[in-house]
Amino acid sequence: MVYKDLGNDIFQNLKKWHLLQVIVLIVLITILSFFGLLAYFSKDADISELKNELPQPTIFYDLNGNVASKVSANKNEGVPIKEVPVSMKDAIVAIEDHRFYQHNGVDLIGTSRALIRDIKAGGMVEGGSTITQQLTKNTILTSEKTIKRKMQEVFLAIAVEREYSKQEILQMYLNQIYFGNGAYGIKQAASKYFAKDVKDLSISESALLAGLIKAPSALNPYDHMEKAKERRNIVLLQMMKQDLISSQQYEKAKNEKIVLNDKGGDPFRGKFPYYVDQVLDEAIKQYGFTQDDLLTGGYQIYTELDPTMQTAMENTYQKNELFPKGTDRLVQSGGVLLDPKTGGIRALVGGRGEHTFRGYNRATQLQTQPGSSFKPLAVYTPALEEGWKITDMLKDEPVKFGDYQPSNYDYQYEGEVPMYDAVKESKNVSAVWLLNEIGIDKGMNAVKRFGISLDQEDDNLSMALGGLHKGVSPLNMAEAFAVFPNHGMRMKAHVITKIVNADGKVVAEQKSHREQVTTKAVTDNMTTMLLGVVEQGTGSAAQIPGRETAGKTGSTQVPIKGINGLKDQWFVGYTPQLVGAIWVGYDQTDAEHYITSTTGTGSAVVFREVMKEALSQLPNESFKVPHISGLIEQQKKEEEAKNYNGFQENFNNEVQKWEEKWNKQKEKWDKKGKNKGKPKPH
Repeated sequence: MVYKDLGNDIFQNLKKWHLLQVIVLIVLITILSFFGLLAYFSKDADISELKNELPQPTIFYDLNGNVASKVSANKNEGVPIKEVPVSMKDAIVAIEDHRFYQHNGVDLIGTSRALIRDIKAGGMVEGGSTITQQLTKNTILTSEKTIKRKMQEVFLAIAVEREYSKQEILQMYLNQIYFGNGAYGIKQAASKYFAKDVKDLSISESALLAGLIKAPSALNPYDHMEKAKERRNIVLLQMMKQDLISSQQYEKAKNEKIVLNDKGGDPFRGKFPYYVDQVLDEAIKQYGFTQDDLLTGGYQIYTELDPTMQTAMENTYQKNELFPKGTDRLVQSGGVLLDPKTGGIRALVGGRGEHTFRGYNRATQLQTQPGSSFKPLAVYTPALEEGWKITDMLKDEPVKFGDYQPSNYDYQYEGEVPMYDAVKESKNVSAVWLLNEIGIDKGMNAVKRFGISLDQEDDNLSMALGGLHKGVSPLNMAEAFAVFPNHGMRMKAHVITKIVNADGKVVAEQKSHREQVTTKAVTDNMTTMLLGVVEQGTGSAAQIPGRETAGKTGSTQVPIKGINGLKDQWFVGYTPQLVGAIWVGYDQTDAEHYITSTTGTGSAVVFREVMKEALSQLPNESFKVPHISGLIEQQKKEEEAKNYNGFQENFNNEVQKWEEKWNKQKEKWDKKGKNKGKPKPH
């Protein structure tokens, strides 16, 4: 009986053991099947949207090699994982996914725990997501809480773990997670909360930032300091329990005072927006980059920007009282400052009012008629090249050239005037008459040499007054006028000197482009006449105290009968070191939108204020050419000398005649004296 009972017990135990084996086998098969399914579905998971590229801004450097501005398409700026302190990485792992380094993207224990709680609650209340799953949710999926989305998250997480290392995953996570208070990524978070670089975060600060991820708004220390502190302490406790920090470090960090400090973000981000727009445009059009390349590739672009001049220009454009009045809305403007010796654009503003990223840039994209500011290029330079002198007399009276009859802006005429006066007083008839004398083809050829494109429709005498079919921009005019202070040499205007990629390789570089437009003798004569415009003529409002300044005004009338106002106002001028071109007007001129002034002095005032500030750090220089006042004085002396010489010549001629007459008379007397007392001939 005893043996029978013993046999039954053994049989029952074997039966139980066999059943346990079966259960274990079923569980193992289930687990293996589950992982097999995960592996099967995850191998085709699309993780192409996830890029292990650090979001880096494009950095713009000024002409001195200092950082001037930054721009980026991303909300955040990436930090390499090697620059993240161990305490920050440990804090994230401790509170968000303490088995991060052990699992393959999915933490079955954590997921099971979350699933049980969800079943008890009758819905999705807990995520149980690993850091890898959170990364896929934030970058690839939506944040909706559904079984379908959860399964997608699992498949994607496994695929991510297969593609990237743990450090790469942690780097992507830290650079993309939201820390509240507008801070995307760990770099912004360190700046927003502690005004620090990421590498300088303490254990306490790391724990506070890690704690924010659960509920960024509810735990924001600026609004909820006590809650943020409690959460920080929870993170520190987890770090100690997981042997990531010692008990001494825990106590010290727990008692560390939280000192918040928002340094307001990167001071260079978005600075000098119109100049940056032009840099991007030049990089795209001249060097073949795309906008996406430039906003995401971490390029370093070295430019011709002078921050002092750019700031001066931007400040001037904020002074509404300097600009002429219009009939409605803000009168617009665009301006350029250019180094004549290099062609480097030192400053640029493309409009007044709110700036739109890569929007309409009036400094470079404007196409409008330049008015009388075109005369030095189309008329007077080619005339001087043809042998005309600045003292030669030009016709100044109503003249009809076929069907075209120009008139002076003030309808006043003097019959004839010297060329320098025609330039100084902006005589329209004189300019048209002179272009007609030298030939339109000579004028068009000169304009093209100055770098300005013309159409077939421009082949007429109205070109003398800037009556172009398409028109020009301030940049076009600045580059053209730079020929005068650069002694006849035109340098290609540009903003970029070189572009360096994220690996430190120079991928684009400016090659100097120069062209001899005319001679130094011609440009010296032009500068003499344009000095007269500013010192005594229509451009007197552009005078810069203590500096020699040459330039030319220009304006165009509203092309609507019965309206007395201006469509465009121009001033293009220069000192020996700097050229400036300013346009003022409306983008679209009509009966309700025009400048109410009838002279072109408004743009000259803006030019003066811009140049005065822009040149404040540069020494005063001279053109070393005669001024009109000196020229007139010289002419007067020459005229007096000529008159004296004429008188002397006449006097000498009269003396000579008298001497000849006296000699003849004396000769007669001598003959009579010799014959006295001699017999007379029969």
